[in-house]
Amino acid sequence: MKILVVNPNISKDVTDLIEKEAKRAAGKDTEIIADTAPFGVEYIETRMESVIGGYATACVAAEHYGEYDGMVVAAFGDPGLMGIKELLDVPVVGMTEGALASACLLGQRFSIIAISDRISAWYRETVQRSCLLDRLASIRSLKDPLRNVGTVQEDYRDRLVELAEEAVKKDGADVIILAGAPLAGLARELDGELPVPVVDGVSSAVKHCESLIALKPGIARAGSFAKPPVKPNKGLPEKLAAILNRTL
Repeated sequence: MKILVVNPNISKDVTDLIEKEAKRAAGKDTEIIADTAPFGVEYIETRMESVIGGYATACVAAEHYGEYDGMVVAAFGDPGLMGIKELLDVPVVGMTEGALASACLLGQRFSIIAISDRISAWYRETVQRSCLLDRLASIRSLKDPLRNVGTVQEDYRDRLVELAEEAVKKDGADVIILAGAPLAGLARELDGELPVPVVDGVSSAVKHCESLIALKPGIARAGSFAKPPVKPNKGLPEKLAAILNRTL
């Protein structure tokens, strides 16, 4: 099987982190196709940036249309996820929904460790969309401006561990979710360092996507995730327009 993994941000060094973790997590017969948003911001913190990243991700999904059996939206907060699920006829899994699914199988309450304080509101709304706010113990985040989004793990490793430990001791977290693509792979490095399970969004999304592909559940021809109705459109990338127009 082939899985398209898209970084909704323009940070190629973060895409490299995502790709490495996705390939480590994937089964031996799974091919990972990693790509980066062609426009947008370095990393998403706000609702508006999420709108931009979601559209960029949809454009990448359309550009690779027909090349993959499933797709992962590789940014925590899942920008564009619901719309892309409507667009495509293959399973589409977001980092957040994948991480939340894993966390809920491992414990009752989870905490999210984030790389930015501004990002917390958007993350909370993403959890709410999944109807899991009652299982969210806390969102704890770094407070300092990031020096380099591609080196967050190296620059703030000790502080991220401290935040996770605080979430367990003070907030009652049964599971820790390391949020954000810049933290892809860190959960593996922290194996055994924290007293509760630690979940990585990229690896969770890849494994859940593999499961959905293997299950062959069919596609939505009715309901709220059926394809958008054909209607006049203007100014869209050629392949995205073709999918919407049912000509591709």
